[in-house]
Amino acid sequence: MTSDLLAPLDLAFWNIESAQHPMHLGALGVFTAHSPTAGAHAADLLAARAAAVPGLRMRIRDVWQPPRLPLTSPAFPLSFGGAAREPAPDFDPLDHVRLHAPSADFHAEAGRLMERPLERDKPPWEAHVLPGEDGVSFAILFKFHHALADGLRALMLAAALMDPMDMPAPRPRPAEPPRGLFPDVRKLPGLVRGTLSDLGRALDIGASVARATLGVRSSPALTSEATGTRRTAGVVIDLDEVHRIRKTVGGTVNDVLIAVVAGALRRWLDERGDGSAGVAPRALIPVSRRRPRTAHPQGNRLSGYLIRLPVDDPDPLARLRTVRTAMDRNKDAGPNRGAGAVALLADHVPALGHRLGGPVVGQAARLLYDILVTSVPLPSLGLKLGGCPLTEVYPFAPLARGQSLAVAVSTFRGRVHYGLVADAEAVPDLDVLARALSEEVGALLAACTV
Repeated sequence: MTSDLLAPLDLAFWNIESAQHPMHLGALGVFTAHSPTAGAHAADLLAARAAAVPGLRMRIRDVWQPPRLPLTSPAFPLSFGGAAREPAPDFDPLDHVRLHAPSADFHAEAGRLMERPLERDKPPWEAHVLPGEDGVSFAILFKFHHALADGLRALMLAAALMDPMDMPAPRPRPAEPPRGLFPDVRKLPGLVRGTLSDLGRALDIGASVARATLGVRSSPALTSEATGTRRTAGVVIDLDEVHRIRKTVGGTVNDVLIAVVAGALRRWLDERGDGSAGVAPRALIPVSRRRPRTAHPQGNRLSGYLIRLPVDDPDPLARLRTVRTAMDRNKDAGPNRGAGAVALLADHVPALGHRLGGPVVGQAARLLYDILVTSVPLPSLGLKLGGCPLTEVYPFAPLARGQSLAVAVSTFRGRVHYGLVADAEAVPDLDVLARALSEEVGALLAACTV
C-alpha cells in the first residue's frame, strides 16, 4: 500500500472538523442473532477481518509539498498544508472494534457514540457492537471519517467485513499517468480554456449562493448553536408504498422521499408549537459525481442540489409537486452549477487555504443551507455477519455547524430506512419527527386515493 493525497473536498472535511462538529459518517446495522453470544462473536469477526482490509489501515497525515503552479490539474493540487492517506505502521484492529454492554435501545447508544470524534492519529473509523438485551438481535454502529470515505466508499469498507459472498470481480481501474510539476505544453490551450470555464462556473455558483440566501425563512429548530450532543432515530417505510405514490403523482422515488421529509417537518414544527407558516428551509441534496467503475475508489466526488422545502404548504400532493418541479429544474441545470454545487469550489482552493480557512468555512454552513437530506446507496443483496442476517440499516450524516438536524435515506431489500441525526439539546423530541415521517407517507397514500 502506498500513500495518496487527499482530494480537495476530503481535505476540506478534514479541516472543518471540530470537537462539537465531528465529520464522520455513520451507519447503524441491526442483525438477527442466532444466540445470545452472537454479538460477541460478531465483534471477534470484525476485528479479525479488519486486518485484511487495506482501506481500514489508512491513517491521514499532514504533508508539505511544492505549491500548486498555474494550470496544473485541480483534481489533486499540490500545495503547502495538504494531507495524505498512508498505511498506519502500528495498525491494531482491536483499537477500532469495541464490544459494548447489552442495550435495550440501539438508537440511544448510537446517539451517544456519534458525539465522539474519531481519533485523528489513527485510521479514522470505528465499529461498535451493541448486543441486544432481548438476546435475539444485535446492532453495529460503523463510523467513518468523511475524509477517509464518502457514503459509497464507507459501504464498500463495511461490506468487506461481512460474511464472504460470491460477487463479480470489479473491473480494474485504468492506471493514471504520473503527473509532473509542470503541465504538458501541448495541452496548454485546453488547460487555459478549462481554467476560464472553471472560473465562470465558480462565479455562477457564488451568485447562486447569494440568491439562495434571499428571502429565506427557516425555523430555529433547524438552525441552532451547537452543544456537541447527538441523538439518533430511525424509521422504516415500505418501498411499495413509495412506488404507489410515485406512480400516481409522477416523478422519482427520491422526489417522494424528499417530499415526505418536507411534510414531516411541517407536522413536527406544528406539534412542538414552533409553527410552519411561511417556513421554507433550504435543503442540500448531495449528488455523487463518481463515474461507475472508473472513479477513484477513495475521495469524495460530490456536488449537490439546493431546494426550498415547501414546509408551509398544507397540501401533501402540492408539496410533492413543488419538490418534483424544483428537482427537475436542478437536474436540467446539472450538478456542476447552482448554489448546491458549492462543494465543487473546494477543487479551486489551495491546500493551505483549506487548512487556514477550515474553521471559517465550517461556520458558514448555516448561510448555505438549513438541513441536509442525503441518499446513501445500498446493495439489494442479503448481508450476514457470523451467519446472522442484516435486517435494518440506518445511515447517519454529520451535522455541520449551525445545523440541528440531518436526514439520510437508504433503500434496503424492499424497505426505505430514514436515519435521523440531531443535536440532542436542540432537538429533544426527535422521536416526534420520526413518527411524523411515517404519518406523512400515510397522508400521501390517502391523498392519492381520493
